[in-house]
This record gives sequence, structure tokens and C-alpha cells, in this order.
Amino acid sequence: MKFNKIALFAAMTLSLAGVSCGDSYLDKEVDLTIDAETVFSDYDRTRGFQARLYDYLPDAFAGFNDNQFRGSNECMTDNALSDWGVHRYHSVLQDAYDATNHWFANEHWPRNYKGIRQCNIYIANARPGVVGNAEKAGDDNRLHDRWIAEIRIIRAILHFDLVTRFGDVPIVGDDENGNPLIFEPSTPLPPRTAAADVLKWIISECEKYKNALPFRYSNETENWGRINGAAAYAMKSRAALYLASPLYNKDGDSQLWKDAAQAALDFINTNARQSNPYRLHTTPDNDINENYYDCFITNPVMNNEYILSRSVWTTLNIEIHMAPCGFAGAISSSGRINPTQNLVDSYETLAGLPIDKDPSYDEQNPYVNRDPRLEQTILHQGSIWGVGSEAREVDMNANADAEGGMGKDFTHANGGTATGYYSKKYVNNIPWDNTVTGARHACPIFRYAEVLLNAAEALNESGQTGDAVKYVDQVRARVGMPSYAGKSQDELRERIRNERRIELCFEDHRYYDSRRWKLFDENVSAAAEASLPRYRQVYNLYAVQIRRGSSTFYNYGAPYGTVGYSRQSFISPKSYFWPIPYNELIKTGYEQTPGWEL
Repeated sequence: MKFNKIALFAAMTLSLAGVSCGDSYLDKEVDLTIDAETVFSDYDRTRGFQARLYDYLPDAFAGFNDNQFRGSNECMTDNALSDWGVHRYHSVLQDAYDATNHWFANEHWPRNYKGIRQCNIYIANARPGVVGNAEKAGDDNRLHDRWIAEIRIIRAILHFDLVTRFGDVPIVGDDENGNPLIFEPSTPLPPRTAAADVLKWIISECEKYKNALPFRYSNETENWGRINGAAAYAMKSRAALYLASPLYNKDGDSQLWKDAAQAALDFINTNARQSNPYRLHTTPDNDINENYYDCFITNPVMNNEYILSRSVWTTLNIEIHMAPCGFAGAISSSGRINPTQNLVDSYETLAGLPIDKDPSYDEQNPYVNRDPRLEQTILHQGSIWGVGSEAREVDMNANADAEGGMGKDFTHANGGTATGYYSKKYVNNIPWDNTVTGARHACPIFRYAEVLLNAAEALNESGQTGDAVKYVDQVRARVGMPSYAGKSQDELRERIRNERRIELCFEDHRYYDSRRWKLFDENVSAAAEASLPRYRQVYNLYAVQIRRGSSTFYNYGAPYGTVGYSRQSFISPKSYFWPIPYNELIKTGYEQTPGWEL
């Protein structure tokens, strides 16, 4: 396919901020009216076009741009809720959307296919004679080929984002001659492809191009945020893990778990041969009580655990959305992202036991002797927060008759807690009584801990339980948690799933993990699971209400505040995927995803 003229892509929904994908040329806009000949005959314009394609990468922080209707996508799961009544996540949890007005579906479908179209335009039109494709030492070896490989992996990532949200989706890749498919926005896309086959295509794309890129760039000051070979290996690993999982592996093909294990091991083994390998982040003194929190705070850019991140934000939106609502001054927190008791209960005791299996656990003194990641991820009653004179214990007392009245951090007009908790991950401890210009944030798309957990899960599922332990143990060792050695396959399966939940929380994994494992089918219904420990329930959602009197008492029960519900509404098979937007159905004649028919 050859195109003489194209309308260049419109401004992206989110612009790159601060450091992202290298040097300042990424901040230069491309003229949106000029034709392909003008763009792709010029090095700087070609470079600018290619760089802007990174804006389409998924971003777990995107919701924090919207102070009114969104925040963290974790609020669509059993890990967190929002006390802010108009947040759009409530409608997902309560099955209150249809194909005509599903806000998230109507955003992601057109945006991702627009990004895929722009990727294909670049692949079809970029010229080696303009970009340069000489053999060179270092990162810029065969630069044209490298840039094409980067964009092909972005295209694969966008397809992965679509298949995990919508199930069967069209593959808009290459035609039979290897030329990228480019459809005008007004024309129908190709027929939908079965979800498992989409994942196989993504895996094959990553396999083709993972070694056409430096595994890790030697000059990360210039190339941070760019797709490298490690990102392609990581995407292959994640796609292979999903393909092997019950939601996609309908025939229970055990070979797919072996393939997923090999994909993760390929990353780990290739990484081990690098002069500067990816590794789990630790503080300089390897403080198990700080290592995890520090990974997301101190320097989220030049971080040896981050394989790929969408961009870096210099913003206080994260702090304003997530810090306890009682911290106010020149700026004020709304504290609208509230971890559930389900998530809090999933953190083991220091003995490496679930809380219901450790007789030392006391639910009236619940935060002592727990996995250090609990304190590093979640702000609870009595947590110390604030800088200097503002430092104090977080107080979510709900008893208005207590001395001092209700806690400062229980509620206020613009937010509060619906669960008795706030999120600490990513949140910088800043002074609120002074004007702060912003803090740096980056949410990983891929990080090394995930690859280790991919390896552990796939090895265990393929019957190699002894080999699986060493990879999950590496993640646990960073925070001083004991080994899982000696567990059976079934026992280790449950622990690995739990480990993913707490290690990867607030990184956009839980929504998809709970579905690919088909946890809702395992637990069957809210009533059927009610007798299980809270951390094993996915339908019923829990909170703690703190009542301070002569002593502090913890009441465990339903969420409160403006949330108004205590369970997820999950309808199988409907709720496994989002609906195809109704406007797209009209254009293409697709059959709607089961359960979403109007």
C-alpha cells in the first residue's frame, strides 16, 4: 500500500510531560496539515512523527488528569474504591453501562485504533535514506530499522490493550505482502479475530522484532522511555502468560504454560547477560522497610527496575487524589482512592502466613508484624504522614462523640475514605502549607518484578513448582519475607496470585488478572463466597470503620460514605470484556460481545 497524502494525526489526548523517551525534540509539534512527502522526506519531521506515537501507550496515571470523574483504575477492582460519587469506576463495578454509553470502551476503542493507524502510516512511509540506516556502534545502529521495530512493538502493545479489554478484536497489522494496513477512519475495520489468536499474533510480533532493538539502551539519558528489546521481551512474556490462562486457554493446553515460562525465562536469561541488567530496586542500604516504596518515589526515571513507562509527570495530582483528606494548606488533598479491606487482608504476617492462618494475628491490632509492603503501600489508622510540623498520625475515627470529634482524615466536602484507608504508593510526602511546584511520577508499563512473577506463575502451572519458587522468592526477599519452598502446586498457585496482587497493585494488573484467572467463576457468587476470608472474596467488598472511645475499636463491614454498595456486580460471560462501542457496530456490522447486546 502506498499513500501520497495523509492527514497527520490530531493532537493526542495526553501530551508527554517532563522527561520522556529522550531529548527535547519530543516536545516539538508536527504540523497537522502537511502531506506525507513533506513529513517523511525530512529527518526532523519523521523523528517528530515517530516520537508522538509514544503518546498512545497505555498509562495507568491517565485518570489523574481528570480531577472530577477519574483517578486510579484500581477502583474498578476489589483492591480499591472511591468515595467520590461521580467517579466513572462505580458504573463499571455496578454494571451500569451499556454499549451506547460505556465511557471507558468508547474512549479506548477509537483511541487505540487511531494509534495503530498512525503506527502503520509511519511503517509504510518512513525512509531509510532520510532516517539513516548505517551500521554504527551503540544505540543508533541501523537507526531506521530500530525505529520501525519500536513502532511495531508499540502497535503490538496497543493490540494487547484492546484484546484484554474487548476480547475478540480486529488485527490491523500487515497484508499478505507484508505492507501495513491503513484504513481511513470512516471505513470499517477488518473482522474481529478470536482473542487467543490476537495474543498469538502479538507474541509473534514481539518474537520478530525483540532482537532488532538494543536490549537496554546504553544512553538512557537520551533514550529513556523508548521501546527497547527488553520491552519487547516483556510484552511477549505477558501476552504468553495471558494466552495460557483459563480465560483464553479454553482447552487447557498445558504447552501454553510451558511456552509462557520460556518467554519469561528468555527475558531473565538475556537480561543476565547484559552489562547493565534490570534488577529489583533497593535503597542504598537495602532497607526492607523502604525498598518497595522507594522504587516508585525516589527516582522513577533512572530506575533499574522500570523496563518501560509511559512518561514522567511533574505534578501534584497524584498527591491530591491519594493522600489523606485532612492534609491541607496551600494545596489540599481529596483522598479519593481508598484501598479495600480485601486488599489489606491479603498482606501476610511476617511469618509468611495468610492472616487467617497465623494465630498471632489480632484484628484489633491489625497492622503489626505484617509484610512490610503493607506499610509502604497503604496509609491506615495511626500511620505517620506529613513533613516537619505537619507530621502526625493519620486519623480516620468515625465516632463524632470521641474526644476531639471525628478524625481529620475521615471525610470532608471534596473527598474522604470509603474504606478506612488511603493509598501511599507513588505518593510523595510533601509539605502542604507551602506551595510545592510538583513531584516526579512514573507508572511502569513493564517492570522487572512482573517478569519474575510471570516466570513463577508459568513454571508452577507447567508442573515445575520447585523452579517457580526461586523467582517469586526474589520478589519477596526484597522486603524480607520468607521463602515459599516446600509448597505444593496448588498452595503455590494461591500464593503467587496473592503476590501479584500486592506487588503489582495500582499498576493496572488486578482488573485483568482476576478475569484471566476466572476468579469470579471460582467463587460463583457473593453469597457463596461470604464465608471465605475477605482477601479471597472478589464479589463482596469490605472496609474498616474506626471507632475511638476509651480505646480504638475496628469494625469490619461494608464500605461507607457516598459509595453506597458493598459488592461488585459480575455477570458471566458479559463482565469479562467491555462492549464494542455501539457506533462501531453500526459501521462494521460486528456481532456484539455476548451479554452486551442491546
